[in-house]
Amino acid sequence: MPKFSIKVPHNLTQDDALKRIQGLLGELKGQFSEKISNLSEEWMGNTNTFSFSVMGFSVSGVLIVKHSEIGISGNLPLMAIPFKSKIESTIIERTKTLLA
Repeated sequence: MPKFSIKVPHNLTQDDALKRIQGLLGELKGQFSEKISNLSEEWMGNTNTFSFSVMGFSVSGVLIVKHSEIGISGNLPLMAIPFKSKIESTIIERTKTLLA
């Protein structure tokens, strides 16, 4: 299963970044409701373990809010490889907007 890893730097306190980023996956689901389903996420401190389906394919991973960056990593299904760069760029764009 292909992996993805994204790091987005921020200049906020860790608490402020955490507050802003906690709605990221829900916002993406709202924006792409016709493509994303079965969203599940569990926050434990500054770490979010998540999973969802994109166009019927499962995606899972971990989002960690650190002092100077947001790290998002996970697994993509083989069939999602052609969409990997679009998935990553969308997540990066939304993350940067939330942290601005």
